[in-house]
Amino acid sequence: MMHESLQPLIQHGYALLFLWVFAERIGIPIPATVPLVGAGILAEMEYMQFAPAVALAFMAVMLADFSWFFLGRYRGSQILTILCRISLEPDACVRKTENIFAKHGPASLLFAKFVPGLSNLMVPLIGIMHMPPHKFVAFDGTGSLLWVGTFIGIGYFFSREIDLEKIALPELGQGTVIVVILVLLALFIAGKYLHRQRLLRGLFAERITPEELKQKMDAGEEIAVVDVRHPLEFEADPFMIPGAIYFPLEKIKQFSAVPLDKEMVTYCA
Repeated sequence: MMHESLQPLIQHGYALLFLWVFAERIGIPIPATVPLVGAGILAEMEYMQFAPAVALAFMAVMLADFSWFFLGRYRGSQILTILCRISLEPDACVRKTENIFAKHGPASLLFAKFVPGLSNLMVPLIGIMHMPPHKFVAFDGTGSLLWVGTFIGIGYFFSREIDLEKIALPELGQGTVIVVILVLLALFIAGKYLHRQRLLRGLFAERITPEELKQKMDAGEEIAVVDVRHPLEFEADPFMIPGAIYFPLEKIKQFSAVPLDKEMVTYCA
């Protein structure tokens, strides 16, 4: 008999699967692959049905992605800024996403969800680029179905290799198991947050605010201002700080328009 600590997952499996996947897709830093693989395992053991599990997870993904797509379409780079600030993987932030989209175009939606930290930024970025909704549905829908089907399939086909009774820790009560899961999740998020903060401290060490820059320019200081936004960002919002030079970060090593003895300030999105 299945251990009682797994009964909530069995009784409310479909609802938990939908809510967990939807939460991950809207930006909450929890790994959605866990419930997807779990749904596959339970489907093989006939505690869930494979097709409804895939359908519900797919619906959760598309509902969240549609929301980000239209927010990006109508709110522009503000959405990317918010996502970058809450991201636990700053190295997988806006710039990396833009480079991948510039290289692969809409086809990047086919594999984006398999790359941690990429997909949650890719969808609003594509909204900012004003991709036609029907094309977004075609590519994102295909990529979402591949992602959901792959991980539920992994759980289904490899379920015999996993001993759920051992994973359930029979000697622990249901409440203890839930507490352990929550603690492990909190430690995971805390570790990612601390890593991000270390990187940001180094990044902001030489930062200047827009107000400070304007004061320097108004005071007549010789400052070269360089707009290093990605070409996709520049195309979506071509306005620049007066007097700035546009030179994307990807080509900054070739930049020679400013004398080396002149103070230079760069800015992006």
